Amino acid sequence: MKKNYSYIGISFIILIFGIWVVPKVVDRLAKPELETIGQVPNFSFTDQNGKTITNKDYENKVYLVEFFFTTCPDICPIMNENMIKIQNEFLGNPKVGIASITIDPAHDTPEVLKEYAKQKGITKPQWHLLTGERDQIFKLANEGFNLYVGETPDVGAGFEHSGFFALIDQQGNIRSRKDEHGNPMIYYDGLDDKNIQMLKEDIKNLL
Repeated sequence: MKKNYSYIGISFIILIFGIWVVPKVVDRLAKPELETIGQVPNFSFTDQNGKTITNKDYENKVYLVEFFFTTCPDICPIMNENMIKIQNEFLGNPKVGIASITIDPAHDTPEVLKEYAKQKGITKPQWHLLTGERDQIFKLANEGFNLYVGETPDVGAGFEHSGFFALIDQQGNIRSRKDEHGNPMIYYDGLDDKNIQMLKEDIKNLL
């Protein structure tokens, strides 16, 4: 009996398409498209181990940036509890980093930051708690990231700042997904559980 090789060939192609192509297309469609917001400016600060950390230390890494201070009584503890969740999700992956930059460098010396890291359970080698010149830090936050930080001597702990996290890709670009209206979120709310889950997904997407 004559075999229908053309039928077998078509069947084989359909099988391969179903096994390899369709899942990849579905996976791609399921991943949100990430917008490019802008480039992170150059920076150079000192981490909790007394080491100078610059943009180059984050090259070829996906990383997060936040602005905080160790004596912050309200949003910082929540932000860093959520950052710990991200740390633990990618603990063994050296291609994921975190930069937590203090806005109170007069108090937050490398020694203070090292003790803070110990108390909070910060163990990821690529998580740098950074301190440096106040004016450079404020300029990086307010102009480089457009994330407001300021001093309020007569209010609260003496400083104001946002609770947002910035997501940076391997080329040093600020990235974000779009909101339900199709507009870039720009930053992720470090106080919101849904945003933390989005960050985990988007980090994996970039990786």
